[in-house]
Amino acid sequence: MTAEADPLDLVIVGAGPCGLAAAVAAKESGLSHVVIDRGCITESLTHYPYYMTFFSTAERLEIGDVPFTIPEPKPTRRQALAYYRHVVAHHGLRVRQYEEVMGIVRRKGGESADGCGFVVHTCTREGRERRIRARAVVIATGGFGEPNRLELEGGDPEGRVIHYYKDPYPFFDQDVMVVGGGNSAAEVALELYRNGVRVRMVHFLDVFDRGVKPWVRPDIDNRIASGEIPMHWGSRVARLGPGTATIVHEEIGEATEVTNDWILAMTGWRPDRKLLHGLGVETDPETGIPAHDQATMETNVAGVYIAGVIAAGYNANKIFIENGREHGRLIARHLAARTPDRMDGFGR
Repeated sequence: MTAEADPLDLVIVGAGPCGLAAAVAAKESGLSHVVIDRGCITESLTHYPYYMTFFSTAERLEIGDVPFTIPEPKPTRRQALAYYRHVVAHHGLRVRQYEEVMGIVRRKGGESADGCGFVVHTCTREGRERRIRARAVVIATGGFGEPNRLELEGGDPEGRVIHYYKDPYPFFDQDVMVVGGGNSAAEVALELYRNGVRVRMVHFLDVFDRGVKPWVRPDIDNRIASGEIPMHWGSRVARLGPGTATIVHEEIGEATEVTNDWILAMTGWRPDRKLLHGLGVETDPETGIPAHDQATMETNVAGVYIAGVIAAGYNANKIFIENGREHGRLIARHLAARTPDRMDGFGR
């Protein structure tokens, strides 16, 4: 096991846009830091559909005062991936990719004489264990920690349920069920339909979610009304059979068996809070929001901060890149103003 020689001011867990924005703010404030991610830089963006175009305009996705200059008003997934890597190179950010944070230990009694308040234990892809000492930590692990999995009778022994979608081509001439009623579900169903896929939809409510994009809604509504995309409202997928899936209506209990090759579960994701809970950070049981001071992003545990979507709790549509990117400045300002012997209070 290896360890850093001197305590860092800040360890940032998560190399998404908001984690990178926190790193830029830390560097500009003169704080020593490192960013750790179990995947690559902006790992979550790599799982977005290849065709995806952001709803936000380019300037609202900018971080670190680096212009996001493109000819179109709204960037594509590919352009965003290139942009955030350019930010890392431009600012010379120290990012450790493919290194997972296995746990964070808070020193009892606050900081030690050398300023160390936390020990971050990591493991590289090669199995090499590392230990990083730090004054403070930022948890910026986003909202894609774990998918909201379907609860199926008998499970999914054939591996037919998929939670990531990138493009329609593997599903040509197949019977595919899209589960969900949000924007992702609607867009995925439409693209599958237009690329030779026999697609149907299942949603546990009787209406689409309000977040469906206004230019997508008429298209999906028309496809459903014409029967081109069969829709099962107020229903859930109950179980899978050999080449079939059984859909059950929630209210009347009626079961319908349909031909099925694949299920694309566009049912959303939830953040991974294991690190926060391990540190003693409290979470509101109703909203899922970690206890924190919105002016500083410090949690109820002194020296532990949150940034980005993880601060939104169960409502992932509350915080996006455009407002989560501001968390880094709040954190850096707060931490830079505190001397090591004052790392013992909440919200200072």
